[in-house]
Amino acid sequence: MKKFLSLLIIPALLFSGCDTAKKGSESENTSAGTEASSPAPDVSFAHTDEDMFTDRDGNTDYEGNESVYVLLNGDSIQCSSPSVKIDGTTVTVLKEGTYVFSGALDDGMIIVNTAETAKPQLVFNGVNINSSSSAALYVLEADKVFITLAENSENTLSNDGEFIAIDENNIDAVVFSKQDITFNGNGNLTVTSPAGHGIVSKDDLVFTGGIYNITSASHGIDANDSIRVSDSSFTVDSGKDGIHAENNDDTTLGFVYISSGSFDIESEGDGISASSNMQIVSGNFNILTGGGSVNASRPSSDGWGEPGGRPDRPGGRPGGRSAETSSEESTSIKGLKSAGGMLIEGGTFKLNTADDSVHSNLSVTVNGGTFDISAGDDAFHADEALTVNTGTINITDSYEGLEALNVTVNGGDINVVASDDGINAAGGTDSSGMGGVRPGGDMFGGANSKGSIVISGGNIYINASGDGIDANGTLTITGGHVTVCGPTKGDTAVLDYDKTATISGGTFIGTGSSMMAQTISSSNQGVIALSVGNQSAGTKITVTDTDGNVILSYEPKLSFAIFIISTPDIVKGKKYSVTVGSQTGEFKEN
Repeated sequence: MKKFLSLLIIPALLFSGCDTAKKGSESENTSAGTEASSPAPDVSFAHTDEDMFTDRDGNTDYEGNESVYVLLNGDSIQCSSPSVKIDGTTVTVLKEGTYVFSGALDDGMIIVNTAETAKPQLVFNGVNINSSSSAALYVLEADKVFITLAENSENTLSNDGEFIAIDENNIDAVVFSKQDITFNGNGNLTVTSPAGHGIVSKDDLVFTGGIYNITSASHGIDANDSIRVSDSSFTVDSGKDGIHAENNDDTTLGFVYISSGSFDIESEGDGISASSNMQIVSGNFNILTGGGSVNASRPSSDGWGEPGGRPDRPGGRPGGRSAETSSEESTSIKGLKSAGGMLIEGGTFKLNTADDSVHSNLSVTVNGGTFDISAGDDAFHADEALTVNTGTINITDSYEGLEALNVTVNGGDINVVASDDGINAAGGTDSSGMGGVRPGGDMFGGANSKGSIVISGGNIYINASGDGIDANGTLTITGGHVTVCGPTKGDTAVLDYDKTATISGGTFIGTGSSMMAQTISSSNQGVIALSVGNQSAGTKITVTDTDGNVILSYEPKLSFAIFIISTPDIVKGKKYSVTVGSQTGEFKEN
């Protein structure tokens, strides 16, 4: 049979990967060894439930005969205890104790103003409180307030759309607390805030039970110091962030800790945002931000492969995504966002976001969970380090799938569909994904070539319209199974790296366009890289050894012109037969 498949000849400017023994110098191999592990992300902020919740946070019990009962009668309030003060339709709790509220107020409010050491408990047993011009519940002074939703009770707190100052505090939420506040119980609470936030605490905000339905013009849930959640269910529709923790004075505060719960969030801002760290142990998350990924504005890859087609290539068309054009002026519409580290240990996540789905200004560590992601920008983005240790990640739409200065994959099942790069090692903020020269980088987005991608395990499948794997620095593969299908256009590549691409274990399979082709620069196992002409999607590739053993049988879902494979089954110095469609060639791995 006529042999017409050929060894992939890489331009001298780039690295060649077939003659790996000769191309990888001793100094290069030493360097590759030292760069085989990315810096470990900081997870020193990790907590446990014992750290985050007190025994009383989850205690919903109260003695009926020792409680103060407050009956709300529309335009009046009935209570005989001296522990409360009644002024028209405003009732003020004055002392520590347990207070059971029931009934409705057409236009009124509850105020808690006790000693600063007091820890009163308010039981809502079928309350409906509306305030025309302030908070329905206002905690002014206490050490900590516990709000218990009575078993199977339906409770509603609302505001008519206006907040008028009643003291020096800027009350801007239906529930507004200056102090620590905990919500627990097994009832329902509906909060409606057409002109402000839903629930606000200027200290710690804790939920250990209950079902919450929150509609707000601003943040659904907001706290200064922390938001801590377990065993609670939330439906939030917000004009800003769904859940927001921010402290501008102390970088250790403004964190979010979620132990468990259910979160159905539709927001015009971020789904869940923390100015410090975020830790998610478990939970079910269904988050839609900014109307979803269909509302993203990003460069199209339709013109890639044509002159001036790609925005990060010389002469490329101006690109960029409107959500990131000016971070100070635009609204952040990410799914999960933290300014500090983010640790995800488990949970089920359905994220449909107009911007990044999972984002940290520092690091993201994924130790488990199931993710179904459609992102208008990056599916996962960390400015410094992104580490995936295990989990199931299905990215159906993204600009870039996984992006950080240092990307490490130690395990998990990862499926990526990206309109740009599948995995990208690039430093800095969101602008690293925009068209043009990146800050501190070069014309090709090199970001000073300090980035790294390290893959030691897992099953990774990448369908990318840009580069399959783009390492602005080094790529190191020591294990796992990696398949790159695409790109199909000219000025993109299966592999794109600035320094070295080494493989010493695992399997790599790549098919895509040939114009910007690179292959493995050095390896401890066999590498076959071939130019195969223009092949249509679904063309079968078969690799066999001289004994007829099939090493690979694969049908790429996209058209391709090059084929790269490296696996421990390919031994240096031995011959292998490669069949692509009806074409067959015999090649020796040098």
